Amino acid sequence: MGNAGSKHRDGQPRKPRRGEISANGTMKFVIDSDPSQQRDIQKRILDAIEEAGYSADSLFAVKISLEEALINAIKHGNKLDAAKKVHVEATVTPDETEIIVEDEGPGFNRAEVPDPTAEENLLKCSGRGILLMETYMDRVEYSKSGRRVRMIKRNVRAAKKAQ
Repeated sequence: MGNAGSKHRDGQPRKPRRGEISANGTMKFVIDSDPSQQRDIQKRILDAIEEAGYSADSLFAVKISLEEALINAIKHGNKLDAAKKVHVEATVTPDETEIIVEDEGPGFNRAEVPDPTAEENLLKCSGRGILLMETYMDRVEYSKSGRRVRMIKRNVRAAKKAQ
């Protein structure tokens, strides 16, 4: 894993492969649109968050949000298409965790997503992932026509120590 800064024989920088850690500590993953492939990514990111000293509540918040973002990318974005990939980038510091999940699907308009708390949606079995991500994370941003989500979770413990 420690070869993220290496170069190809042609002298060009090599992009990190699945699961490599870049020089700045950013973990990068590329997975198939297969729900079973998300477990390893979740474990590695959550282990880094735990090592960085985040609270159990923050760890839970990131776990739920990351799981929802990955499911959305695989199932709703890429429509389980084996030819499409999901790209994940996570940077974990003692102060903040940033996670980016990007799919290769058509995207979506956040404003058009039905409100899961609306009476007509309360009994539906799905449709709460975005609400969970936006509730548990400190910041959630969508870009690339909704194909990319960037989530930030600040470490409350680190903020309290700084005061």
